[in-house]
Amino acid sequence: MNDKFQNKYRISSTRLQNWDYGSNVSYFITICTKNRKCFFGNIENQIMNLSEIGQFADKFWTEIPNHFPFVELGVFVIMPNHVHGILIINKNGFNDNVVETRQCLVSTDDSMNTKKTIGQQRFQNQGKNTISSIIGSYKSVVSKNAHIIYPEFDWQYRFHDHIIRDTQSFERIQNYIMNNRSNWKNDRFYK
Repeated sequence: MNDKFQNKYRISSTRLQNWDYGSNVSYFITICTKNRKCFFGNIENQIMNLSEIGQFADKFWTEIPNHFPFVELGVFVIMPNHVHGILIINKNGFNDNVVETRQCLVSTDDSMNTKKTIGQQRFQNQGKNTISSIIGSYKSVVSKNAHIIYPEFDWQYRFHDHIIRDTQSFERIQNYIMNNRSNWKNDRFYK
């Protein structure tokens, strides 16, 4: 990919270029607030005291399977300035032909008819029922509700994902998430 799009620099995707992010697999997700500001509450004695915005973040995370029925929630935690969670995609038996209305992110004109990697195709259209569309929807609904209370609320532009490839990795990540609050003062996102 070029370093510029419409004469503006852009940061290359951190996503694997040959991976379909709608694949049946577990993903470890981390989403941070902009500038890691503690919008979601605070931790006292290893207990998270959710702010009203934190309650939105918690509520809407639990509702993800209501909107994406092929997603199962693994463990998750709302921290003062970020969210960690495991999303498990299982589309076996899922009808992917449901009509969905959304804006086109970037023109999908392929008049050059060049061979593109999955990642380059994703740049043009992230696709429905992918990790990006799930997290985009989640961030959007939390933002919409948070802006009523605090108009300056915002997310970090991107999110981190990690494809969980085996049971050992799943267990390690699950334990990390479950113990995140007790390790808050040593967390790299601690402010």
